[in-house]
Amino acid sequence: MHSKIKSLTIVLMTCAFLVGMETVASAQGRGRGQGGPPAGVPAGGPPSGVGRGIGTSSDRSNGRADNGRSTASDRSNGRSDAGLDRAALQRQNVERADRDLNDHPEMARRLRTTANDLRSGYQTALLANPNLKFGQYVAATRLAANLGARHTSITTGAILAGLANGHSIGQTLQNLGVGKEQARNAEKAVDREIKEAKKH
Repeated sequence: MHSKIKSLTIVLMTCAFLVGMETVASAQGRGRGQGGPPAGVPAGGPPSGVGRGIGTSSDRSNGRADNGRSTASDRSNGRSDAGLDRAALQRQNVERADRDLNDHPEMARRLRTTANDLRSGYQTALLANPNLKFGQYVAATRLAANLGARHTSITTGAILAGLANGHSIGQTLQNLGVGKEQARNAEKAVDREIKEAKKH
């Protein structure tokens, strides 16, 4: 009887030991399973600044972010370059106009205006059309003065607008209602008028 009790006790202790080992192994398996973060990584995700922000936007977008930033810069520089070219052209034309007025100090008076009026009016016109030549501007003012009484559509501004759209003075006059022959004669008359005004 004593031997049977001793054997039963050994069996029970062995079972308890096996159950305990199984419990420990199960707990370790849950701790290393896929539900938890990798070793060394906080539960809340990667450390701040790692894998986030503009520094990795290129990697995540396969280079599209870099291309976008580069393209935006190129577009901006293009606008800047165009603005600088436009300002340089305006400055060159103003300098040529000043030389023309200085070389022919009586021209403005003979054209029944003043040098300051021609200069300021030309500078304003260049804002809309930086390619406008000073001679074209002077011709536009004289054509408007000579034809405006008979053709109310003929104004300095209307002629300048036609030139800004790439038309010649003759084409502009015809577009404003002047006959082809009359437009040619008016243009020739103004050319003679300006040449006479420039004579010392």
